[in-house]
Amino acid sequence: MNPAVRTGTPAPDAPHIPVAIVGAGACGLVAALTLRDAGVECVLLERDAQPSGSTALSSGFIPAAGTAMQQAAGIQDSPAQFAADIQAKAHGTAAAHLVAAFSARIGAALDTLQARHGITFEVLDGFLYPGHSVRRMHAVPQKTGAALVAQLERVATAAGADIVTQATVRELWVDRAGRITGVGYERPDGRVEQLRCDALILACNGFGGNPAMVRELLPEMVDALFAGHTGNDGSAIAWGRSLGARLADLGGYQGHGSWAIPQGALITWAVMMEGGVQLNARGERFHDETEGYSEAAVHVLAQPGGVAWDVFDGPILALARGFPDFCAAEAAGALKTCADAPALAALIGCATEKIIAMNDLSTLGNDQKDSINGVNAPRAGVRRPLLPPYYAIKVTGALFHTQGGLDIDARCRVLRADGTPFANLLAAGGAARGVSGNAVWGYLSGNGLLSAVAGGAIAAETAKGMVNA
Repeated sequence: MNPAVRTGTPAPDAPHIPVAIVGAGACGLVAALTLRDAGVECVLLERDAQPSGSTALSSGFIPAAGTAMQQAAGIQDSPAQFAADIQAKAHGTAAAHLVAAFSARIGAALDTLQARHGITFEVLDGFLYPGHSVRRMHAVPQKTGAALVAQLERVATAAGADIVTQATVRELWVDRAGRITGVGYERPDGRVEQLRCDALILACNGFGGNPAMVRELLPEMVDALFAGHTGNDGSAIAWGRSLGARLADLGGYQGHGSWAIPQGALITWAVMMEGGVQLNARGERFHDETEGYSEAAVHVLAQPGGVAWDVFDGPILALARGFPDFCAAEAAGALKTCADAPALAALIGCATEKIIAMNDLSTLGNDQKDSINGVNAPRAGVRRPLLPPYYAIKVTGALFHTQGGLDIDARCRVLRADGTPFANLLAAGGAARGVSGNAVWGYLSGNGLLSAVAGGAIAAETAKGMVNA
């Protein structure tokens, strides 16, 4: 059953709720919690047996500026500085109204989750993620996206939010004036149940799991492994097209250049930021590893066989073992140990001289081009020589999450083709345009959860005004 838009109103005997929310990842759960804090009833419709979504597959790191956690750590930051970092990474192409809105809202959202609802956050220490000028990545103590979702689900249900699982929304109902009147959702046995609502928040998905949409909108990633959630089927875009909504930044996405194969596990980019390098099958470095893990996906896929090796040494391994996802990958056999340069060369299948040279390279050769922009580009030198024993993980580039979708205003209202907002349709997170511009290189670390958490809070505040008007 494909996503559909139906004209009219659900059956009169269908249950009614002030706000319906499609999707119970970070975006939907934060929206529900914000609504319940304001005394507004809501229902989350989640396709899986338990809330997960793209958030559960992520590292769960949320960038935020000016939080109480930063202040306690003595970190000077501000929404303006955060916004500047976002735009610097996107070369000024990110939607300015959303950059301003999200960077201003995210700090208070995390402070509320901690102070009011007891979710403990810590600011990641020891290194900077690419593009961030200060330490602003916040994580729950477990440092996983699954733990973040579990915490959000716990506090949202404690606050009175209702979550209906195994409920895949298939239909949006809209009256002739263009107002959303309800939804229809499919149950595991194939039945479609209906729900009437006064406002609808689409917090559901991107389109990375829809091969046809990827082929149409992201042809450069058509052959890439998709490492995101299968629920990213493009439903929001399908509904938007049927409704005449405007779409934006469909060429933006989060890739990752460090997906362990064949284990299928994410390797933290902290390995690169602390001095690790990526070598191709010839034993050559081929890009500036400190530019960002998203565009690294394209660089890695451009190498022979579409693979690379993450190479690092003991001190970096000690850091990496502080990340549960890395530990899981190591337990699965992803990590290889090489006593010296000849052993590493034998593992990769390249000349030993290439391994010896990896510590000396600081610029791209004249005959090597940046695989995204097609120009000669500087490459970061190793801040200190990597010392044996060496550690290596075979990786490929993967598509994680799309960053384009329904165009929204600063209040997360979905916009029609003429730029006017729908009366009661909102979107945030994967369903909506984000703050990464229209290309892979615009993705600043954490932009996905920034849009989900800040966007969920803003959408809920807007929905509150709609149902209380």
